[in-house]
Amino acid sequence: MSRRPVAVFALAPWAFGGVFPADLLTRLRQLVDIDTTTTFTSLDGPAAAAALAEADILLTGWGCPRLDDTVLAAAPRLRAVIHAAGTVKRTVHTAVFDSGIVVSSAAQANAVPVADYTMAMLVLGAKHVFTRARHHAAGAAREWPAIRDTGLHHCTVGVVGASRIGRLVLDRLRQFDVEVLLHDPYVTTAEAAALGAEPVGMDDLCRRSHLLTVHAPALPETRHLLDDRRLALLPDGAVVINTARGSLIDTGALAAACATGRISAVLDVTDPEPLPPGHPLFALPNVLITPHLAGAQGRELRRLGEFAVAEVGRLLNGQPLLGRVERRQLPFIA
Repeated sequence: MSRRPVAVFALAPWAFGGVFPADLLTRLRQLVDIDTTTTFTSLDGPAAAAALAEADILLTGWGCPRLDDTVLAAAPRLRAVIHAAGTVKRTVHTAVFDSGIVVSSAAQANAVPVADYTMAMLVLGAKHVFTRARHHAAGAAREWPAIRDTGLHHCTVGVVGASRIGRLVLDRLRQFDVEVLLHDPYVTTAEAAALGAEPVGMDDLCRRSHLLTVHAPALPETRHLLDDRRLALLPDGAVVINTARGSLIDTGALAAACATGRISAVLDVTDPEPLPPGHPLFALPNVLITPHLAGAQGRELRRLGEFAVAEVGRLLNGQPLLGRVERRQLPFIA
């Protein structure tokens, strides 16, 4: 009788219950042998060593320790790492790829709520809802004046980066009567057109965008992609939305630009993250800062577990993995 595949959980307990509710654990047990009562956040010690020695599959997520040479040496049977979260950039060492172990990520599933968040902020940002709500709360004497140029209808929306999330946002924008610009040096004119966008340079995108949403990875060449010069190119009343990485925007330059009231911002990520208490951005009425919550939260976590369990099934059936991550992609992912 052949040996059933063995899987081991390596993710934080706070995430485990939401990502892998009881019915998904039942489905998983039909595919592999797995201890559903134990999840590791450290792979040191005798219990972890015993589990790794038998593991064919590591099911990882937020809170997973770094998977490096030491882990590989303790896991001679390991065939695959299935990550039930977004990026694997800080979790999976290149040695994992070099050893021939298959790596998959639920980043596509996690991209869905981020795209939904972005669309909500585009709609609300176009109406300047956050600034107007604060003025309204301050009393009728400071009621926001009637402004004709609000609302998403006939806006120009600039999308920076045709990443997984960027592409979902581009797809959702098709439902609105807007002009869409895209800056991504790796996307051809034909590809941009297929995505429903006009390809433009970064400076041109800044000059023309009423709303600018950032979906590029954090790379040396994207650090402070939006600096004081480019922020100054934005038209008056523009709104900047960042759900990618805080380092893509020069925080000091953004604070100075927003302090004038000329532009506004919605930030789910910042640099540094979190911002220190009392940071000037917190006090500005035209800036909304949320605590990195655009990705899967609460009921949305289940989507990640569903993806991971289905990916285990595809692996064992010899089917292509939908979330497969290649070594060459590591420098370019978020």
